[in-house]
Amino acid sequence: MLGFFGCAPVYIPNVVNTPMLSNQGELQGAFYTGVSGFDPQFAYAITDHLGVMLNGSFSNKTNDSLNNFHKHQFIETGVGYYTKIGESGRFETFGGLGVAKLKSDYSNNLWISYTDLYSYRAFIQPSIGAATDFFDGSFSTRFVMLSIFQNNLNYNAYFIEPVITAKVGYKYVKAVFQLGFSFPVNSNELIFSYQPLLFSIGIQAKINTRPKK
Repeated sequence: MLGFFGCAPVYIPNVVNTPMLSNQGELQGAFYTGVSGFDPQFAYAITDHLGVMLNGSFSNKTNDSLNNFHKHQFIETGVGYYTKIGESGRFETFGGLGVAKLKSDYSNNLWISYTDLYSYRAFIQPSIGAATDFFDGSFSTRFVMLSIFQNNLNYNAYFIEPVITAKVGYKYVKAVFQLGFSFPVNSNELIFSYQPLLFSIGIQAKINTRPKK
């Protein structure tokens, strides 16, 4: 998820979960690959207006020629409100908390950049869009607060992350594409680098677990 106090280690936003839930009992699962690594996501509609989500992000990259590596594990959970706007329109707002662990080494002959940290993240994420049998589209903005810990150091940072998400397929299985950007609220005060681009592709499946009457 993020790096700290180094050149190459960066904050890497995970995929924004945009379920666009429709009805009670709807269960979604999705798997993505992109700049943040491997990102699994799940969402479930507890009622016709209350949903929950579980998101993860994992990466394990190694450069054998330089002995450099990057490893991170991130998991977060959230709860939110959703509603229909007409037949196809959707509005939802989710908020939640996550925790991350990261290790990386991007050292070379000129510098040593080693990171070993953990962090907490809080977010709130409103989204608006539409969901049909063939296509889902949405615009979301995730507001993020990071609290980062390394050794005896602690640092807080804030980001705004707008994304667009498109899902194409038929009813229960769709291919997913997401593109967005991560903007620090106070970029001149940042003491670590970050990944400004959110880009991922994946596949999503959904079922309705509520028995039909």
